[in-house]
Amino acid sequence: MAVSTTQSIWRSGGGDQTRTAVCGSGVMAAQFYIADASAATATNVTVSSTNSSALVLPAGAVITEVIINDAGAGTVDLGTTGVNSGTASGAAIANGISVASTGIVTSGLTFAATTELSYLTVTIDTSGAGTVGGYLRYFVVDPYAGLQNV
Repeated sequence: MAVSTTQSIWRSGGGDQTRTAVCGSGVMAAQFYIADASAATATNVTVSSTNSSALVLPAGAVITEVIINDAGAGTVDLGTTGVNSGTASGAAIANGISVASTGIVTSGLTFAATTELSYLTVTIDTSGAGTVGGYLRYFVVDPYAGLQNV
């Protein structure tokens, strides 16, 4: 299988050659892993249990659901820390999401866009325990608000 990456925002007008339809942003998924869901300070979330690189979200990312396939216990708050600014935002992504069972979690998500390239972090208000892993489903906010550009 071929693998391809891009640094652009994927947009689709649904094949409308007249440029009448409003474009939408593509939905993506990223793997995540929390080594210790009881972390007492802002701790970077990593890519996986075997890849300790910090998970970095693009500017404008909006997480729409968290898919948990490695459950821990309790709840966690997910925040961000700007890669360049170092500004931390506790619970900016999720407030008290349950990580106690596998499945799709939408309750507790803030649906707020990241303002810059950001590390995903477990924040101080967490009451979780154990390891937690899965996937984040997200899209990147369209800077053209769905309007066509030529």
